[in-house]
Amino acid sequence: MIETKNKLVIKNYTSKFVSKQVVLSNIKKLAGQTIWYGASSIAARFINYLLTPFLTYTLANTSDYGKMGLIYSAIPILNILFTYGFETAYFRFASKDEYKGTIYSTASLSLIFSTTLFTILLWFNQGALGRLTGLSDFPQIIQLSICIIALDALSTIPFAKLREAGRPKKFAFVRIAGIVINIFFTWFFIAYCPHHLGNSLVAMIYNPATNPIVYVVLANVIQSAVTLVLLLRELSEIRLKFDMRLWGVMMIYSLPLIIAGMGGMINETFDRLMLRWWLPGSVDLRESQVGIYNACYKLSILITLFVQAFRMGAEPFFFKQAEGENPQRVYARVMKFFVVTITIMFLIVVLYLPIWKHFIGPKYWSGLAVVPILLLANMFLGVYYNLSIWYKLSHKTMAGAWITLAGAAITIVINYFFIPYYSFMACAWATFLCYGSMMVISFVWGQKEYRIPYAWKKLTAYLLIVVLLFFIHVGLLHFWGSRLFSFITGTILLWMYLWFIGTVEKKELPQLPLIGRFFK
Repeated sequence: MIETKNKLVIKNYTSKFVSKQVVLSNIKKLAGQTIWYGASSIAARFINYLLTPFLTYTLANTSDYGKMGLIYSAIPILNILFTYGFETAYFRFASKDEYKGTIYSTASLSLIFSTTLFTILLWFNQGALGRLTGLSDFPQIIQLSICIIALDALSTIPFAKLREAGRPKKFAFVRIAGIVINIFFTWFFIAYCPHHLGNSLVAMIYNPATNPIVYVVLANVIQSAVTLVLLLRELSEIRLKFDMRLWGVMMIYSLPLIIAGMGGMINETFDRLMLRWWLPGSVDLRESQVGIYNACYKLSILITLFVQAFRMGAEPFFFKQAEGENPQRVYARVMKFFVVTITIMFLIVVLYLPIWKHFIGPKYWSGLAVVPILLLANMFLGVYYNLSIWYKLSHKTMAGAWITLAGAAITIVINYFFIPYYSFMACAWATFLCYGSMMVISFVWGQKEYRIPYAWKKLTAYLLIVVLLFFIHVGLLHFWGSRLFSFITGTILLWMYLWFIGTVEKKELPQLPLIGRFFK
């Protein structure tokens, strides 16, 4: 009897140990995917972010950088309409055996047809896009933007295929090559051509009277075209196999994602447009304020890049984990490691902001107060992306649409009433409250529909601790605001938090790739 009982105890202990090892193994797999796909995305976006100091130091007027912010606020919104959630739908159904033979061609053919149709409609309605962005006087920017939207839409499913098939090297090469092309042509048009007008080739393709933002957008068009060329192999794999039944299932699944995506873009980029619409004063003043806000938004680069990199690896990973045993434990652990990572990144930016601010030109520093607010907002957004798995797995994508629309309503209301008085500070707080509300709503709703054992009390404590450390640092700088003192106190506070995290999570952090070795 005693022997049998001991065997059961050993069996249960072994089962729990194996289960924990499986969970950690799965998290390591996600970390590996995030490193592969994320590293390429981070590298590509970081190279692209190098345009920020280049342009903020090179462009004569902050209003020109504001024009760039306006058009790049509209493009993502139209990208949502052009792709109508089919990337997520592709990941959702690609793992099912019954659809493996037709899903790629069905999704690709759908996007090719719709992109052609939407591009024609948009081309003949350029005035609407001009009025939306306030750039009706710059038809070249509008036309080039339409080309970017169309080319990016056509590359959506080929990129998704690379991610779903686990081909990170090709994915990384295409992404980084496209960005390098963009960087080169931006430099060529903005820095080289104005000083070599006597060159016959330059004279043929460059007009000094043209607004420089036209050439910035043109460089992006070239990037999108080159990207599509590099994906020709994936495009050549498209067959004339269109599964109408599968397409209908994908559309039902993805249509709510259009609403969610539109709401998400309103929350993420629409504030630049609202700032131009609702801020009193001259057009030049409004566009200058957009330019300052847009430049300072770039200083949330670390968290923004990590969240985007995480999404690249996490979305296909989460869907694959759903087929395994006890995926909820994996999701909970992923959330914990995600929050630990973004809290460290938050401190790295806010504690060393006197250094980071040189990433943008001095004439944009008047907006630096928005950076900590936007960093916290993007942390909330990253947590929300983790939480959103519940409605994607349970086929309740309409819930995601309602949550995002609630966030969009908060964004619009706060910006409408407070932009006239507080300019871009209102935009920053609207973003903070929007993403914070979406995070809380998704957590409460999701725990009722698809319970995941998140260590939410501990994670909330981590978020509060880093905010407290930030305020301690700000308070200390009031007594002695030298750059050296700021650096020393910031470093001490950062190491205090790292020690604290290493102590609390000492059993699990060392087992993770890359970050783990810092806690051994």
